[in-house]
Amino acid sequence: MENKQFLLGFDSLELIYDDEYQDFVLQLQLLCLCLAVSHLYGFGLMDAEAMVIEAEKWTTVPPQHVCVENTDRQIKTIRPDSVVRSIYKATGCSDNPNHHVIYLEHVVVRITITHPRRGDLAIYLTSPSGTRSQLLANRYMHQMESKLYWNFERKYEMMYKTRFLILLGKLKEWSLVLYGTSIQPYSPRNDFPKVERVRSSPVEDPTEDYGTDDYSGPCNAECSKVGCDGPGPDHCTDCLHYYYKSKNNTRICVSTCPPGHYNADKKRCKKCSPNCETCVGGHSDQCMTCKSGYYLNEVTNSCITTCPDGFYLDKNKIACRKCSENCKACVEFQVCTECKHGLSLHGTKCAVRCEDGKYHNGRECEPCHRSCATCAGGGVDACINCTQGYFMEDGRCVQSCSTGYYLDHSTESGYKSCKRCDASCLDCSGQGDRNCTICPSGYNLDSGVCVVGTVCKDATEESWAEGGFCMLVKKNNLCQRKVLQQLCCRTCTHKG
Repeated sequence: MENKQFLLGFDSLELIYDDEYQDFVLQLQLLCLCLAVSHLYGFGLMDAEAMVIEAEKWTTVPPQHVCVENTDRQIKTIRPDSVVRSIYKATGCSDNPNHHVIYLEHVVVRITITHPRRGDLAIYLTSPSGTRSQLLANRYMHQMESKLYWNFERKYEMMYKTRFLILLGKLKEWSLVLYGTSIQPYSPRNDFPKVERVRSSPVEDPTEDYGTDDYSGPCNAECSKVGCDGPGPDHCTDCLHYYYKSKNNTRICVSTCPPGHYNADKKRCKKCSPNCETCVGGHSDQCMTCKSGYYLNEVTNSCITTCPDGFYLDKNKIACRKCSENCKACVEFQVCTECKHGLSLHGTKCAVRCEDGKYHNGRECEPCHRSCATCAGGGVDACINCTQGYFMEDGRCVQSCSTGYYLDHSTESGYKSCKRCDASCLDCSGQGDRNCTICPSGYNLDSGVCVVGTVCKDATEESWAEGGFCMLVKKNNLCQRKVLQQLCCRTCTHKG
């Protein structure tokens, strides 16, 4: 069939009537193949001889593809003496190689309309290049009420018009069926390779829809009082709360926008950027939360798989937070693990590199406090390491360790420091619970260990008697055991 269409187009004789009646004047318009065509009389008179000559050297056109483009199914009211326009941007099924149409042969337009006066309708189709085709003309004497499902062969923008002031109609849906090929079907030399002719399977009619005149049952709870033409949330004439578009472009009414959508305008839910779970807009920098496996960049509001330099993953592992200004990497806002170029790590902070004994104040290097060998600031509390004769104790340089601290003589960092005593000691001479020198109130010091006991006495007076339990403990040299020493404190410490 496609080959016949090409032969007819190329070998017909153009006819231009110059008649006084405007109805018979052919408006010839140029298509992409530079052929004159009339919407009433086609390509002109068929030239049988030219067609035979062309057919003898003709190469079969490539396999035909059929692409079904489903447009918006939202019902539109056709008001008196007005024009309703419905515009659809066709993709040619570019996502399906078996149906992809690049070089168009013809278009079937399927339209479903209800209207009280069929003759009042005029339907036009406008192509992307501006070619305007009349699919249906007014028939003023045709007054029959109609519910129509039409197929028209033309293409892309639909326009509807009515004459009288009291009649309303409804455009329920329309769709395009594109017929064509994905490769160039014709060249002036007809030199493309021969391809075996394969006809695609016929296109299925759309699934049956409910008409306003057919359906009288209850509407879905998400439909507004305007009504519906079926029982589902996709049959509402108007939505009570919100709606979103499904994959086949059907409008679905919902109580709230589903995950991955946002309330765009009025009642419309539009899709977020693919990686967003919730958002305030459709762009990638308008995310509020992210889908699993992605983290929200708090600066760009985009969803990413790894935190970039200068950011850290928060404790909840849902967002990338910005480090403090000088950090290249960090584990918390003020806890740097790596510094930007030109800076050095001082403890957990990054600062400009200055020579030992100085720090950068934001403009220049200044001396540290006299007790600091290196520092991150000018105060006594900003020391990182201490000068000779001073020891680091809880971030400060001191000349002697405070009560509750002992001098650590190890010099792994090159500097001595004061470290806190064991919790059981009030003061100590070294690490652990066996180097106590002073015990807290209520404890007694025994060989460097603080033991419980306020008054040294035996558990019972009878234990003191000759032959008693505590005397046996002492005679058998068991007082060194901590439990027995506490139980028989008086006996164990008594000389004799």
